[in-house]
Amino acid sequence: MLSWLSRRNFDFPPLDQALHEPNGLLAAGGDLDPRRLIAAYRHGCFPWYQDDQPILWWSPDPRTVLFPDELHVSRSLAKVMRQERYRVSIDQAFDRVIAACAAPRDYADGTWITQPMQDAYRQLHRLGVAHSVETWQGDELVGGLYGLAIGRLFFGESMFSRADNASKVAFVTLVRRLREAGFELIDCQMPTQHLHSLGARAITRSQFADLLARHLDQPPLCDWRS
Repeated sequence: MLSWLSRRNFDFPPLDQALHEPNGLLAAGGDLDPRRLIAAYRHGCFPWYQDDQPILWWSPDPRTVLFPDELHVSRSLAKVMRQERYRVSIDQAFDRVIAACAAPRDYADGTWITQPMQDAYRQLHRLGVAHSVETWQGDELVGGLYGLAIGRLFFGESMFSRADNASKVAFVTLVRRLREAGFELIDCQMPTQHLHSLGARAITRSQFADLLARHLDQPPLCDWRS
């Protein structure tokens, strides 16, 4: 039985109540209030839905994650980074990054990053919870990603690329910075070949929940402003 959320509180059902089919669907309804979004990530779920659907909340099993020490950088990607083909910045163009991630793509019919989703994550950025990494060629934004930092966990949301390896350069830069700051995990949510090539792997939902409990309230040594 799928749980429907009210707007009166920000509680989510236990993760083990998520459906097997479709994999990980935990609840529906509620809203995108920043407090609910933060509560969702802390609980182990995230919103993912289309414009013609209610808000759907997911906690897939298994969960795709990347441990910072397991980052894999191929020889070709390492060469790109040594050549400094791209300039990388952090939190310099959050609005542009999320808009680019929401733009139509050749392989998809629509976007799950609806306008209300964009507005909600922009609010989280203003609160200092959501962050972006940008990849530039000169003054042109050619790649990037965004996600949430809570405790010593980073919850990746989406990335885009308009030039070869631009999103990978942003991702590698992020992971290296998070590793230096003592982050324990990057949540990648769902599996893709792109992420697996960088070292992401699957863990069980229960393992993911254990990592949340251990690391969400640990203070990271990370200054996003520098």
